[in-house]
Amino acid sequence: MVKQIVIVGGGTAGWMTAAYLKKALDATCNITVVESPSIRSIGVGEATFSTIKLFFDWLDLDESEWMPACNAAYKMAIKFVNWTAHGGHFYHPFQRYDVVDGINLGEWWLKLNRGTEPFDYACFTVPALCDHQRSPRYLDGRVFDDQVQAAYGEENRARKGVLADHLLQYPYAFHFDASLLADFLKTWATRRGVRQVLDDVLEVTLAENGDIAHLVTRNHGAIGGDLFVDCTGFRGLLINQALSEPFLSFSRSLLCDSAVAMQVPVDCAAEGIDPYTSATALSSGWVWRIPLYGRVGTGYVYSSAFATADEAEAEFRRHLGPAAAACNASRIKMRIGRCRNSWVRNCVAIGLASGFVEPLESTGIFFIQHGIEELLSHLHVPANEKGDELVKSYNRRIAECIDGVMEFLTLHYRASDRRDTPFWRATQTDVEVPDGLAERLRLWQRRLPNRRNINPHYHGFESYSYSVMLLGLGGPLEASLPALDLLSPRRAIAAFDAVKSRTARLVASLPSQYEYLTHVRAAPGTGQRPKLQPYGAPAREPSAIAG
Repeated sequence: MVKQIVIVGGGTAGWMTAAYLKKALDATCNITVVESPSIRSIGVGEATFSTIKLFFDWLDLDESEWMPACNAAYKMAIKFVNWTAHGGHFYHPFQRYDVVDGINLGEWWLKLNRGTEPFDYACFTVPALCDHQRSPRYLDGRVFDDQVQAAYGEENRARKGVLADHLLQYPYAFHFDASLLADFLKTWATRRGVRQVLDDVLEVTLAENGDIAHLVTRNHGAIGGDLFVDCTGFRGLLINQALSEPFLSFSRSLLCDSAVAMQVPVDCAAEGIDPYTSATALSSGWVWRIPLYGRVGTGYVYSSAFATADEAEAEFRRHLGPAAAACNASRIKMRIGRCRNSWVRNCVAIGLASGFVEPLESTGIFFIQHGIEELLSHLHVPANEKGDELVKSYNRRIAECIDGVMEFLTLHYRASDRRDTPFWRATQTDVEVPDGLAERLRLWQRRLPNRRNINPHYHGFESYSYSVMLLGLGGPLEASLPALDLLSPRRAIAAFDAVKSRTARLVASLPSQYEYLTHVRAAPGTGQRPKLQPYGAPAREPSAIAG
């Protein structure tokens, strides 16, 4: 049985792993985090999936406990801007379609409303809430979606759900300062017995059988363990460097491999706080914009084959305008792909060390959460043949998840009709489309995606997400579902009217996101810091990848 777990690397991945495993294995396992004081971590993301709620539920943390400490805000959608030839925008919300007579409103929109009203505003309430900067919660704490209100009570947190078994669609996710979240989780974990070792790893010593025997550190000597977790980011210190596990690049399917990032101060009292992540297409990639309480995290994800770092930063600064004139930029080279195996011998890679796709759908922290959960579900075995089978199972699940997300992101580019720059033309001519996606794209010319014809392996995205992207990008849908010709549209028309009335009521009754978050921060017992982290103060993580 595993008695000693050594996590190498802190940051978001290391401290999420330490906190989660400490909660699960408190009485049976000792956990040590070896964190270099001289290496600044990238910070995997400031935007998340809605299912990050399961992580905080596992730790029994209420939003009022951690959100103020991390300058966090709510995220109800991703807003895609200028991803089509005609410009404009559309939203990818955390919201499933309503269903009428067994058929979702996306299909009904193709039949009844195509060409008269944008599909996202017709089918969902979230786009208008985003436009009006609404909070997903009322001031008394109620969630705007009555169908999931019960899931936000203390009783629900005790159920300890996991990603792959999750059935509810939570209506929002979060934006937060990744370095502050790592600090918060570090405090939470060390108070409960996780040992932190601030030191540099000089050498990784292997045993005769190929396992990692121990780490050699500068000031603490040898540190041994039964299981080593590699959270060293793109370096892959253990998994790639020490154990020589190959890294499989996705560069033939996803062209963007670099980023330039900034933190931009903002007067959120005057400007409000957008409850969504923005993804705005530029000439050689796209720009993320992630509003927090007190600043905006933003960055340009681009392909180094089509723009130099200087050219990308110049275009990025032109896009941001005067607000970013005095802001320092961090340049990041991204390793896009995954390890062939994320669990090798007695080492498991989690976070960027395991794999990363470009941050287009905020999947970085989702991959961390998924890797931790799968590790826990595969952990309690001795090192024998059964253990080997569970390691194979773990690697298969991790690979299927990352590959599934890669396929979904490839769809974003293939379905776009932008052809105005060399980069956007290359997304049609130079991108390798996975075989499964190529087959599905042909099918989706005649049918919207459904749960039976998307990637069948768990990867975090449901069929409505595929449908939203195809409709938003103007995908090549030839016709509406023939079965609708045999049904009366009366109930569907009523459903669209109900969406409109519900949207109007929510826009009028919900507080703004700034109003709600300020209300929470002022409440007694929130665990908040006395004031915001001063902008420009020294920080361990100078930038963050959007997800």
